[in-house]
Amino acid sequence: MTISLAVIAALVVAFFAFASLYTDFLWYQQLEFESVLLTQWTARVIMFAIGFAGMAVPVWLAIFLAYRLRPVYARLSSQLDRYQEVVEPLRRLAMWGIPVFFGFFAGFAASSQWETAWLWANGTATGDADPQFGLDTGFYMFAMPFYAAVVGFVLAVVLICLLVTALVSYLYGSVRIGQGELRISKPARIQLAITAGLYLLAQAASIWLDRFYTMVDQGDRITGPGYAGVNAVIPGQTILAIVAALVALLFFVTAIIGRWRYPLIATALLVVTSLVVGVGYPWAVTTFQVRPNEQAYELDYFQKNVDATRAAYGLDGIETVPFAAETDAEAGQLRDDADTTASIRLMDPGVISPTVQQLQQFRAYYGFQDTLDVDRYEVDGETQDTVVAVRELDLGQLDADAQTWNNTTLVYTHGYGMVAAKGNERTNEGEPVFIESNIPSSGILSDLEYEPRVYFGESNPAYSIVGAPEGTEPVELDYPAGEEGASQTNTTFEGDGGPSVGSFFHRILYALKFQSEQILFSDYVNEDSQILYDRDPLTRVQKAAPYLTLDSDPYPSVVDGRIVWIVDGYTTSATYPYSSQVSLSQAISDSTNPTPNLLIDEINYIRNSVKATVDAYDGSVTLYAWDEEDPVLQTWQNIYPSTLKSIDEMSGELMSHVRYPTDLFKVQRAMLGTYHVDNARAFYQRDNAWTTPNDPTNDQALQPPYYLSMRMPDEEEPTFSMFTTFIPDGGSRNVLMGYLAVDSDAGSEAGAVSDEYGKLTMLEISADTTVPGPGQVQNSFDSDSAIANEMNILTIGSSDVQLGNLLTLPVGGGLLYVQPVYVQSTSGTSYPLLRKVLVAFGDQLAFEDTLAESLDALFGGESGAETGDSDVTPVDPETEQPIDEGSTEEPSTDPTPQPSAPSTDTYEAALADAQTALNEKQAALEAGDMVAYAEADADLTDALERLLAFEDAAGE
Repeated sequence: MTISLAVIAALVVAFFAFASLYTDFLWYQQLEFESVLLTQWTARVIMFAIGFAGMAVPVWLAIFLAYRLRPVYARLSSQLDRYQEVVEPLRRLAMWGIPVFFGFFAGFAASSQWETAWLWANGTATGDADPQFGLDTGFYMFAMPFYAAVVGFVLAVVLICLLVTALVSYLYGSVRIGQGELRISKPARIQLAITAGLYLLAQAASIWLDRFYTMVDQGDRITGPGYAGVNAVIPGQTILAIVAALVALLFFVTAIIGRWRYPLIATALLVVTSLVVGVGYPWAVTTFQVRPNEQAYELDYFQKNVDATRAAYGLDGIETVPFAAETDAEAGQLRDDADTTASIRLMDPGVISPTVQQLQQFRAYYGFQDTLDVDRYEVDGETQDTVVAVRELDLGQLDADAQTWNNTTLVYTHGYGMVAAKGNERTNEGEPVFIESNIPSSGILSDLEYEPRVYFGESNPAYSIVGAPEGTEPVELDYPAGEEGASQTNTTFEGDGGPSVGSFFHRILYALKFQSEQILFSDYVNEDSQILYDRDPLTRVQKAAPYLTLDSDPYPSVVDGRIVWIVDGYTTSATYPYSSQVSLSQAISDSTNPTPNLLIDEINYIRNSVKATVDAYDGSVTLYAWDEEDPVLQTWQNIYPSTLKSIDEMSGELMSHVRYPTDLFKVQRAMLGTYHVDNARAFYQRDNAWTTPNDPTNDQALQPPYYLSMRMPDEEEPTFSMFTTFIPDGGSRNVLMGYLAVDSDAGSEAGAVSDEYGKLTMLEISADTTVPGPGQVQNSFDSDSAIANEMNILTIGSSDVQLGNLLTLPVGGGLLYVQPVYVQSTSGTSYPLLRKVLVAFGDQLAFEDTLAESLDALFGGESGAETGDSDVTPVDPETEQPIDEGSTEEPSTDPTPQPSAPSTDTYEAALADAQTALNEKQAALEAGDMVAYAEADADLTDALERLLAFEDAAGE
């Protein structure tokens, strides 16, 4: 009975394991990336077998020989007799069980290192040699980690063999300890001496390999060996490796001649040598030679670190431009930069999400991300910077009664439509100017007839089941329609977005995977049904390309008639010689991106090697080899062949939406704080170290970089670029030292990247001019009495003020600061509305209703600038009347328009509609009619919104 239960339990566990593995295969197969999964499985099995055999066979052999060569008539102590009485009945089991036990551990450890082995086997030469040993840098990135893993494995195997040999030899009398002496039989001596010699040979190989690891060791100032490392540490390791090999030979000699004295004395000398040449000599060279004359001895090695670091992070092509910034504002000063000022973004993607939510949500089950994205589209023949978002599902906002399995799995399956607003414009009320909006979608993107349904995005149910035979009545809610959303349209998914659950066997598998018996028994699951899961763009790309580190900010674009998520992928390494490391999680964290938890954090090499797209309708993943010259990508392509497309296959429309990735730019700016200098002397003196300023509105986090279409000094045309600033590192001075820009426009030609894309330009602020940094400017805004009074007026009427992103712009021969100011009511339905704009140039400030007015006030009454809000006449959101600047009466600043009170008839009608919809909803639930249930739920939501509107108006 016990055996039967054990067998049944094993079968159940095995079936669950099979269900997990097979559903993984079905997911990859549907995505047409099954080769990725099969490569991983194959590699893991091979490495497990190698690890298992590599450990189990030597351990078994060691036990077998130690037992087989035991003395037959050895006189044992009474204590050993007792040990043997216990051990002997289990001897056969132990002889096989111990090797298998260690073999399983070694197999699992080896299987986890399969990527290290495959990188070594498929490694690509980089063509660049390290400055110390002259080896190709590919050796350090692909081969060295593998050799270290092999040596570590061999050391573990030999050490375990040595221990089990000694134990078995002692138990069976080959090794006897007594009366102050140690006796070892000849067979045991040979076995122990040879095993010890092999261990020392492995140690010699490990020490020899440590010489190369000095190239990636982090020192006090640099990564890689300095003078002491090259002239003391590396030679010392060479000597130690040779001595260890010689001591190993002495152990082999002892196996023959039987004299332990020589190898034991040599081992002691090895320990002394390691202390002298491994510790003492490097300390002496550092203390008495290097530190008193550090600059003379270390500059050459510092230069190697500077050159390697700039190359590893793609900083070696940066263009540094001295910039003598103007700080005095004069009339007409911005006339030459009118094309740049016209693109200044007023709609902060980190602030206006609640505004977009309020104006474009339409139903509680739709939602937008807290931080919106920035993209660009052609509007009226000109490229327009836009703030974009996808209307996705937010099932957490559904009524609790509506959150049934049928609703959350079969009815509410997808979001609907893109929303896009001009980044540089606002309405009179301070709202975004939408170029794509509403349900059904309308605007410039809808004119392109794109597919608006969003089945794959950043916010989705754990899984949805979609699809039905042709002619079946649609079950999925498509979008609310009719007057005030009084009705809805339904749809049926027609793509190929997930594994089939049409067969009973597949339904069993997925019922187990998601622990949901409804999958097995629901009548709505049919022969054409598909199950959609793992729908987040980052998850899909990560599974399709597990070797990539992904950018934390995927963004949606309408490309070739589809909404696609564009994801940037990085290849990284932590073993590029002489390159300094950076914490990736810390480098990319800022006020808009909390510090993430990353599997691989410390890196010293990075490339944006892959651009990926995820279709928002069917979830298809496409990977493009963006940097085909990257040796790390070439190596991974050898491991996962046929998973990447060439950049030649990118359409012109997709190319026009590709941008320079945010996280890569953040990593580069983190390194440029120290490595903006390109010579060792300046690096050594470190008198010009920079850092990224904290966000002026959140001094606990770094200020994020920002995208804008701007014309840098000495450039002819504005370019879509990303920008950030630098202030001195250390101390309390918050003045600008550098201004970094990267060309983020890849062009719009199919298969061809713009020559200027990725060009880094650093404006190095002249030391003769003091330009306030972002924190200093924010402090000036906050402490100015006139601005403080205006801010106080904005808070009248239970309103809060929200400050937008503080933008720094190189215009007018200097650096202009622009910060939009939003106002949001603290009561009722509220959302941020743009009411004012702060600007600063030098030590001069202005604070007006529009950017155009602020710039004119700042630059002597006529700035010469063009802005997106030049034609705006700000109005009070409540009265919808122009704000009278000369009025003595304080205008209401509650940004939320309050509806007029509905009539009693309207209230009673809404109450009756709510009761009717509630009854219909209950009846549909009892009948199991999910389509009717969803329609009644939509009607109930509409009626409740009308009732709430009446109550809000009555309260006012």
